Amino acid sequence: VVDDSKLIQWSLKTTLEAGRFQVEICEDGAAALARIEAGLRPDLILTDLNMPNMNGIELTKAVRTRLRFTPIVLVSTESQMARKEEAKRAGATGWLVKPVKPEELRRIVDKLMPVAA
Repeated sequence: VVDDSKLIQWSLKTTLEAGRFQVEICEDGAAALARIEAGLRPDLILTDLNMPNMNGIELTKAVRTRLRFTPIVLVSTESQMARKEEAKRAGATGWLVKPVKPEELRRIVDKLMPVAA
């Protein structure tokens, strides 16, 4: 989970941990990229769009050069089609609009990670 909001971090983490997932938290894209460069290999990345230091689209582009098949879902208050298309071109797998309902998060995680469902 990559988000600069402690509340969103907690919300996503709580929902995922209830599904027995191990969750790592990063406060922005730069911190997440540093963890990936240090060897972290997440099964799924949930990232905010608007963050300091490195936004979600920049993170997605950088991650795609290292982790080609890892699902990346942008989680944002924005819902404009142009932003979604920009994220898709960067390599994003999906998009969720905040606030994310727990059942919606579980549905997309089950879809992207069927073995873990």
